[in-house]
Amino acid sequence: MAAPGAQEPEGVPDRDIVTTRLLAAPRARVFAAWTDPEQLVKWWGPEGFTNTFEAFNPKPGGHWRFTMHAPDGTGFPNHSVFLELTPPERIVFDHLSGPHFQVTTTFAEAEGGTLLTFRMRFDSVEECEAIKRYALEGNEQVFDRLVALLAEG
Repeated sequence: MAAPGAQEPEGVPDRDIVTTRLLAAPRARVFAAWTDPEQLVKWWGPEGFTNTFEAFNPKPGGHWRFTMHAPDGTGFPNHSVFLELTPPERIVFDHLSGPHFQVTTTFAEAEGGTLLTFRMRFDSVEECEAIKRYALEGNEQVFDRLVALLAEG
């Protein structure tokens, strides 16, 4: 069950991109899909993208280094550092490779499963606007892939 189209909820601050999704899976299962690299590598990134994880240490201060591969073979190196993990409620990390932004993901119990809220907070409105052009749709594709993984069981 998706948020309508690639739309943000109303009232989102100018430096933020927010995507929400109701997932038909228990909160602990959804949290595990975010913290188990064998699951995460299968669904992270927009449709058609793949990943090569070099480091994944989901704990405060832990690094997440990976290359996201576009369908045309272009590689996009990524580096993030985890700031907070509160199982099964919340994950916060800093995306350090350009552009810089902080991600806060929350997992709330909801009727029918888990309400996922994914917030990207940028250093400036300008950076946010530049990324928003493709991130809203890209985030929806990422979470479509998560839904497919969760449906596998």
